[in-house]
Amino acid sequence: MANKLEQLKQFTDVVADTGDIEAIARFKPLDATTNPSLLLKAAQLPAYHTQLADAQNWAAAQPGSDAERLAACVDKLAVAIGCEILRLIPGRVSTEVDARLSFDSRACIEKARRLIDLYAQAGVGPERVLIKIASTWEGIRAAEILEKEGIHCNLTLLFNFTQAAACADAGVTLISPFVGRILDWHLAHSGRASYAPAEDPGVLSVTRIYNYYKQHGYRTIVMGASFRNTGEVEQLAGCDRLTISPQLLQELEQDEGVLIRRLSPENPGAPIAALHDSESSFRFGLNADAMATEKLAEGIRKFAEDQHTLEQQLAVLR
Repeated sequence: MANKLEQLKQFTDVVADTGDIEAIARFKPLDATTNPSLLLKAAQLPAYHTQLADAQNWAAAQPGSDAERLAACVDKLAVAIGCEILRLIPGRVSTEVDARLSFDSRACIEKARRLIDLYAQAGVGPERVLIKIASTWEGIRAAEILEKEGIHCNLTLLFNFTQAAACADAGVTLISPFVGRILDWHLAHSGRASYAPAEDPGVLSVTRIYNYYKQHGYRTIVMGASFRNTGEVEQLAGCDRLTISPQLLQELEQDEGVLIRRLSPENPGAPIAALHDSESSFRFGLNADAMATEKLAEGIRKFAEDQHTLEQQLAVLR
């Protein structure tokens, strides 16, 4: 019998949640995702020393202030790592917009265009790239414009149904609803020590979003993300895509048990009413969800901190 990773690949597109070339080569995912935290780790890997040096040399010759050249260096490094990843996968790589721009639609759009241009200079077309943007109101509006330009987007840091409904209405290519971070919040606030996979709050959130998209015919891809254990992964088997860390991919690969498909477009559950938010109702719906509000803010802060740390390291290494 095939192991659980191979079984999962039969009905879900598996994405590697890492920038580690060796892990990507081993597990052979369809796509791969990166973010500032993963870039920070990748920059320490010997496999990327050449790309790091090239990005620094290139950025040093760019016009602008030191801060602008550092930002350009991070962009160049992100694209260089993305290009290396694309050599190993048949699908797309996700490259993230600076989280510090999460509340500025115009800045998100300009950064996305710049990243796509850097990929083009490296010989990579937009069809192989997803631009990751935080699921703020401003980020969703930026993605709506970018999608119309043919720049495909991955809306990340997504924690609740309000965000998911708005992303679908905006016509984004893909969303990354987080599972583990939702679980983290509930464990910290419920007094419980654990949740069974079938009642895991993160699993239930992604299941509802998946069913809603299938019921209403949205083409936006649902890619569950941020897993804490393989039980969460197994409970979402059948989701369009799942982005999984190398550690959990290995655990699934070593498990010879039977994997049951849980989600299917043919059986999208009980009817869920359509939700079409205005800006004010979106903000109120997000504000009414303490978990989503806190985790979105926390996620943006963390990615911004890692972006800043990476810039500082690049400045020291010049």
